[in-house]
Amino acid sequence: MSAVAVSHVVTGRPDGPVVVLSNSLGATWEMWDFNLAELEKHFRVVRYDTRGHGDSPVPAGPYDLDDLADDVVMLLDDLSVERAHFVGLSLGGMTGMRLAAREPDRVDRLVLLCTSALLEPASAWYDRAALVRAEGTRAVAPAVVGRWFTAGYRERHPRRRRYAESMVAGTPPEGYASCCEAIATMDLTTDLASIKAPALVIAGADDPATPPDHLARIADGIADGRLLVVPDAAHLASVQQPTAVTSAVLEHLVAS
Repeated sequence: MSAVAVSHVVTGRPDGPVVVLSNSLGATWEMWDFNLAELEKHFRVVRYDTRGHGDSPVPAGPYDLDDLADDVVMLLDDLSVERAHFVGLSLGGMTGMRLAAREPDRVDRLVLLCTSALLEPASAWYDRAALVRAEGTRAVAPAVVGRWFTAGYRERHPRRRRYAESMVAGTPPEGYASCCEAIATMDLTTDLASIKAPALVIAGADDPATPPDHLARIADGIADGRLLVVPDAAHLASVQQPTAVTSAVLEHLVAS
């Protein structure tokens, strides 16, 4: 196993069922702050920084999706959690798909937000990795946040836009670049049929990074998959439309 011990925080009900929240590329566990209060009423909430992000280790790259899934397995083992719900956005959703396909006994219910099973062209991810290694994550922060939120949201919330850009810019370049390479080599299309966990698949209607058709293909490929398209939301739909997203996540997870 290639796992590393990722930085994490556990909050919510100590006796509640466990839900793991997994971040977008370039984000830390703080991206879930807008959804946390309601989830903590029902669950023991585990947030973690993906390897190469936040306070987690930055092993030498490249990484692949199995590396990221291995990190989650180690985290669950360290917390003595046999089975958990998993909620992942973008890169976190890719991690969740691989984990659910490979380790079906560890995943109860699955929520996949603003993600993709295959995000071509690979060359774009290698180019971004090269840029970040050469110039740092600050070089890509404005463009990344431009995809995270709609233009109207960025204009109405300039402080949140600046905070999001600082989050991306604070990501270690090697960690960010190596995760770009994980996306470049990813093809989860054949994994979808192996996912047994009931899956809520959430798209942002205005997401330029992973448009709704990517999420529709995921929902169609999972035996128990259901698609929800959230209006007026770009790539970080959970932040831009926290009430709608959190309500849908709770409805799906509490149904278990």
